[in-house]
Amino acid sequence: MKILFTGGGTGGHILPIIALTRELRAYKDTMPLEFFYMGPRDSFAQMLLVQEGITMYHAVSGKVQRHDFLKSLPSNLLNVAVKVPFGILQAFFRIFILGPDIIISKGGYGSIPSAIAGWILRVPIILHESDVVPGIANRVVARLASQILVSFPDTQELPKERVIEVGNPIRKTLLTGSKEEAKRLFKLEGTKPVLLLLGGSQGATRINDMLLVVLNETLKDYEVIHQTGEKNFTQVQKEADVVVEKERRGLYHPIPFIKETELRHMYAAADLIISRSGSGSIFEIAALGKPSILIPLPEAAQNHQIANAYAYQKTGACIVLEQNNLTPHFFLERIHALFADKTELQKMVAAAKGFARPEAGAVIAKYIIESLSNS
Repeated sequence: MKILFTGGGTGGHILPIIALTRELRAYKDTMPLEFFYMGPRDSFAQMLLVQEGITMYHAVSGKVQRHDFLKSLPSNLLNVAVKVPFGILQAFFRIFILGPDIIISKGGYGSIPSAIAGWILRVPIILHESDVVPGIANRVVARLASQILVSFPDTQELPKERVIEVGNPIRKTLLTGSKEEAKRLFKLEGTKPVLLLLGGSQGATRINDMLLVVLNETLKDYEVIHQTGEKNFTQVQKEADVVVEKERRGLYHPIPFIKETELRHMYAAADLIISRSGSGSIFEIAALGKPSILIPLPEAAQNHQIANAYAYQKTGACIVLEQNNLTPHFFLERIHALFADKTELQKMVAAAKGFARPEAGAVIAKYIIESLSNS
């Protein structure tokens, strides 16, 4: 059986595909499975997916920019009138030759060509929506999909009669970290609570800038693991060397990019996680049962990160701090307030575990296998 994944745009579309592929491999003895992926060219996606044994194909696609309408109009017209139709044509011939038994669309503008071409060729399509507010691409694909799987209980703007809530697939290796291994790998002192800051692929710079203002003060009470983003690492390191007093430098651990093998140990060591609010990050944090502060990326399409963050905050598992109103000292004060109230931290831990869906990948994999068996 051939399974074609499609998606593209950010890592939030790729990492759940990896998690889902790993769950599907559990059925390899009962059903021969081949995995393929089609989306726009993306070196990050290619590196990760090829490592998982997924065959890559490319189809051109175009993203519609919704801000600065007049300035974006020429590129939007090019994308809609030229790139998307050409991508659909590319995808049509590839899918016709490949003959997949099912298409799993993870969303993003990169999924449009494959989903439309697959629908024309009558290949069954299952859509998975990660966010509370679907993007334009997923609202289009939802009309073509036979089934729609969602992560959040109150996902908006999708036909409810075809919606099943399952959660967001996470890589289960992230649940197997060790505090002791984190201490060894990253030379943690382990004498103070550990803060883990994750800026994300799109929004690390402003979180970095905010942290640097209060970094020296933060290190009085906490040890900090900080994913800076690869492009920002050198600059952040230089600025940190200037602002941090010499005796506290051993408490600060900047890292450009955290590999999966390292991230699981960092998660295990963290007492509080500060993160953007992509669906993948939220469901990983929840599965780990960690308290968190979420800082939504303001420019995220359809403000989906803001919607995700407040949906998660309703459970009591996190605090949301919107970036547009956030100052460095207020940020630090909120951290101090949390650690001063151990009862509140424990409530956040319990709420995170209550929200978590660590078996989402296994549930979706079973659903896909049953769909293939019945086709």
